[in-house]
Amino acid sequence: MKKKKIAGLLAVSLLTAVPFSTGFAEGPKWTNVNVYEEQDGSKFNNENYDFMKFSQVGAKLTEIEKQSNRVKVEVRGTSADGHPLYVVTIADPTTQGKFGKYQSLRKQMFKNPGKAQDWIANNPDFKVPIMINGSIHGTEFVGSDAVIQLIERFATQNDAETKNILENNILIFNVVQNPDGRVDATRFNGEGIDLNRDFITQSQPETQETVELIKEWNPMVFLDTHGYVKNYGPNLQGLIEPCTPPHNPNYEYDLYNKWAVNQAKAMEAEIMGDKDNFTGNLYQSMEGVYVPQRDDAAGWDDYPPIFTPMYAMYHGAYGHTLEAPTNDLDGVRWMYNAIMGALNFATENKQAMVADQIEMFKRGINFDHPFHEEGFFPNAYILPVDEKDPTVTNKAVKHLLNNDIEVKEATKAFTVEGKTYPKGTYLVQMDQAKAGLANTMLWDGEDISNDTPAMYDISAWSLPELWGFEAVETYSPVNVTAKQVNQVTVQGTVTGKGPYLIANSSVKAVELVNTLLKEGVAVSRDASGDFYTTASANTISAAVKKSGLQIGSVSNVPAEVSVVSSLQVAILKDGGMGKAQSHSGTKLALKRLGFDVTEVTPVDVAVKGLEGFDVLVYSGTESLISTNLSAANKEFGFQNPEQLTAFKGNVNSFLNNGGKYIAVGAGASRATGTLGLTDNTVKTAGSNSNGIVKVDYTGKGLAVGYGQDDVGFVYRPVWYLVKGNDEVAATLDNSVDFFVAGHWSNNKADAQGQAIIVKEENKDVTLIGLEAGFRDHTDYLFRLLSNAIFEK
Repeated sequence: MKKKKIAGLLAVSLLTAVPFSTGFAEGPKWTNVNVYEEQDGSKFNNENYDFMKFSQVGAKLTEIEKQSNRVKVEVRGTSADGHPLYVVTIADPTTQGKFGKYQSLRKQMFKNPGKAQDWIANNPDFKVPIMINGSIHGTEFVGSDAVIQLIERFATQNDAETKNILENNILIFNVVQNPDGRVDATRFNGEGIDLNRDFITQSQPETQETVELIKEWNPMVFLDTHGYVKNYGPNLQGLIEPCTPPHNPNYEYDLYNKWAVNQAKAMEAEIMGDKDNFTGNLYQSMEGVYVPQRDDAAGWDDYPPIFTPMYAMYHGAYGHTLEAPTNDLDGVRWMYNAIMGALNFATENKQAMVADQIEMFKRGINFDHPFHEEGFFPNAYILPVDEKDPTVTNKAVKHLLNNDIEVKEATKAFTVEGKTYPKGTYLVQMDQAKAGLANTMLWDGEDISNDTPAMYDISAWSLPELWGFEAVETYSPVNVTAKQVNQVTVQGTVTGKGPYLIANSSVKAVELVNTLLKEGVAVSRDASGDFYTTASANTISAAVKKSGLQIGSVSNVPAEVSVVSSLQVAILKDGGMGKAQSHSGTKLALKRLGFDVTEVTPVDVAVKGLEGFDVLVYSGTESLISTNLSAANKEFGFQNPEQLTAFKGNVNSFLNNGGKYIAVGAGASRATGTLGLTDNTVKTAGSNSNGIVKVDYTGKGLAVGYGQDDVGFVYRPVWYLVKGNDEVAATLDNSVDFFVAGHWSNNKADAQGQAIIVKEENKDVTLIGLEAGFRDHTDYLFRLLSNAIFEK
């Protein structure tokens, strides 16, 4: 059944929820209309139980709110698929109506941390915010179910433990952080994005809502509910962070670790104290919980700021991921107990814990980092602005502001280390409260290949390198007349009488071209990848204004140009193999470039072919073209060998009739070899390797807009041993230090100097080994996709 968007389904009167004491209500019984269909369980879970359906959550929260004067229920936006994002705030009734006051007190931590510490010492009855995030992964149902139980308890119960916690804390529950995933029983949201990998990019509405909550409250403790982890150690069931090394060096980790380990032990103790009430054998024999930092040496790190608790730590929170052991009611009980243990620990230690939270901000403001090597933090980052295409730097500045990072704009020209920067240059000075977050976003990163045997996820994410703006770090004093930046509102302009040049300089430039093409405006492209239009200024001005670009005239259009058409792009859809939609980042990159993109499944291509499309993009696992799939993965791939044969035939027919085929990344490259579309040898490194690399682009053909000594990003790195006269558009730099930042421990030397972007000689097949659309993050590389699409 096709699922419809239900933004209006906030408190549907048709839905009623049975009080939790009698069990969760069954799913809604639709009698007249089928609004959408919720899944009863996930194929990715070994266990499934009668979890609370998302369609019941709104009514349940309304019911609780009516029973209590402690509760505030809000809808703080909608998910990618239009579902409501519920936030419940619970506090002692005397605190209700004073949330703004408490938030203002929290802001004093950034302005005058010493004064804030003194105030706390003299006012022991103050309240601190604690934030609990429910089920960011849709298949991990127990988190939100435990959250609902906790909301009901703190809304209605009057026992001493409940009262003590409410007398000392304000509880903020992000009830279901991923409604789309809960409805569809998938890990990711409606755009196919794993939200617990999105906190450096913040591309999704659900992530943006959580960031706003964290900024609003700056919680002292942040708990993120997950599942399912069991038997990581002998009879250690479930997982509670803190993490193994490597720890991101941008933390003030000593202040975090001072409390995080003991808080984890308190959660473990709460779980073990309730052991007799668990029903499963797994729980009856458990001797504790797996705490990575205590119980292991590597493999569960807190290095990248992409995870929710790790991101919250940059805002001063004591962040913990909580991984329940099982997807059943025992798992709900485990999660409930873990959260109660954290709440009790925070209540008992709040005065000292919040003092150390403030100390983190104090260190930033005073530019005093006692546990960092001298020079780790620069004095400032200088962000120059390209006058003709300010869009990339403007996006970066908006992003920094959205993350509570202070940015200034020079009102006069200034000189630093012998270089003069004009008025309008942005400046991020590092003597600020959230210096750690600013630095982790703006630094180049580091090569940690020799520091640890394995990483849990990405190990490099530099915004300047991967978004494509300049961030000059300086270790000298910066004396500049500047104003505080609160917002960035730059509009594009058209000057001159035409013809007009649209330089191939950014995502916004390509998006503008595609917008004009859809409006029927004629556009041409030269050998350098730049675009031209002879349309009038009035015709293009609205689109240019929206783009933020400064478009000017040229004397004439070069003689050697080709006409550009509005093209229909198909991307092969990974519905969720390995609990991920590996094509989703590239899909979003193509959309942001302005292309019309349609997801087609392998079966779609096998049965219907590719008629009506100009381009087929494969960006994902090679398992998409496998006929040997697990029960959980089978629905996403071929159902029988005959479909694979039909798929191959239809793709070849598509190419023979003028279609383009583009493979992105290791999995797609290997699949291209399996399909017989390339005779080049595809070489790959381990799935654990990823990072920023030096790349030498030819600057022509597929690589227009890029040059020598440039950058790229790899994830499960891939390179090609080229046969024949294929066009090699880019190679990994032929130097031993071609790997700039990240983690790549095996066969790195084999990749040095090898081809990374190749186009087949006799057919329109392009292999892009770089991750040109990775998680909607690698903006600087997006134009490799548009180059491949537009290149004749």
